[in-house]
Amino acid sequence: MDLALLRTFVTVHRAGSFTRAAALLGLSQPAVTSQIRTLERQLGRPLFLRQARGVTPTSIGDELAHKAAPHLDALVEITETGLDDDSSLRTLHLAGPPEFTAERALPALTELTGEDGQGFALRASFGTAEETLEGLSAGHHDLAISTAQPRGPLLTATALCDEEHVLVAAPRWAEEIGTGQPDRRPEPALEKVPVVEVHESLPFVSRYWASVFDSHPAAPGTVIVPDLRAVLACAAAGAGLAVLPRYLCAPALERGDVVALHEPTVPPLRTYFLVVRTGTLAMPHIARAHEWLQRASADWC
Repeated sequence: MDLALLRTFVTVHRAGSFTRAAALLGLSQPAVTSQIRTLERQLGRPLFLRQARGVTPTSIGDELAHKAAPHLDALVEITETGLDDDSSLRTLHLAGPPEFTAERALPALTELTGEDGQGFALRASFGTAEETLEGLSAGHHDLAISTAQPRGPLLTATALCDEEHVLVAAPRWAEEIGTGQPDRRPEPALEKVPVVEVHESLPFVSRYWASVFDSHPAAPGTVIVPDLRAVLACAAAGAGLAVLPRYLCAPALERGDVVALHEPTVPPLRTYFLVVRTGTLAMPHIARAHEWLQRASADWC
């Protein structure tokens, strides 16, 4: 069986679309379609069901991808690193959310870089959970950190750690609205406070309100910045309230730059997952990084 056909097949399976696979492979869409048809004729079975938007693998297609993808990934790894492991470091491509990756994962993994015979070069990229998992499926990344747990056999996820979310604002807001009083539900007072968030949909604040207050936030977003570190800076400057991971805002809480507006008995949590393409943990540098992050995460929770 032609390895080029298998490579095209796995790319289509991961991308879920002939068009996206063609872009990833640098081929035309008709060429990708022709290769998939050739492979289907060789196997005598359909591999994909064509739909209005993309394609869905058949059971035979899923089975073939599950068997072939790890071996193709290993071959790509050989071509990328070369046959002489002593002449160059393997490269680990990591992807994840910008704040958690920058504050937690990268400092831990830099201990494994270097030319010690077991180290690797490190390349990182940031993105949303959807972007990160799509990139991992397409082979752009080796290891991904995601707040979404993927489905299907091509990606394998391991729970890494939970982060606690805290409702914070500058001290003047706590004084103005009088939060922290016992036996008092704080939502009415909090409606007076502007909101600082990462997106117009208020993902962090809405999740906190639903979990803690069983309601929806009434105030719209006043300041929208696409990075939690910028959210913290704006909240500390008095722009409004924000919901932030405790690991990110703990130093600011200790300094008094921000204060917790509410301390629920059961704080909202969000789980991070460590995700790889199924079978790629057979590659030593990916396995080592995977294990190292799991060990390091014991101190993050």
